[in-house]
Amino acid sequence: MYSYALLESGCYYLVQEKEDSTICLIKINFNSDHCVYVSKYGEIEELEWKKKSDSIHDIIELLSDEKVKEWEAIFNNNQDAYYEEDDE
Repeated sequence: MYSYALLESGCYYLVQEKEDSTICLIKINFNSDHCVYVSKYGEIEELEWKKKSDSIHDIIELLSDEKVKEWEAIFNNNQDAYYEEDDE
């Protein structure tokens, strides 16, 4: 078991929060003394506070800057398509 205390601000991680949960992409936006402010990416971006002591089942990967850019191009393209459908 890991915790959010191990994760660095500004970095993107692939994590599995619980043993039976799906893998998700998160970004640590801000670290306070006891908490972190996290972006969690699924179909949409969710922002939430987590205690540094909250557990993470597995930290699978720290994404490189290159991989983040590749992912952002895909995510932003999907977001644009999502909003274009709403405009019709």
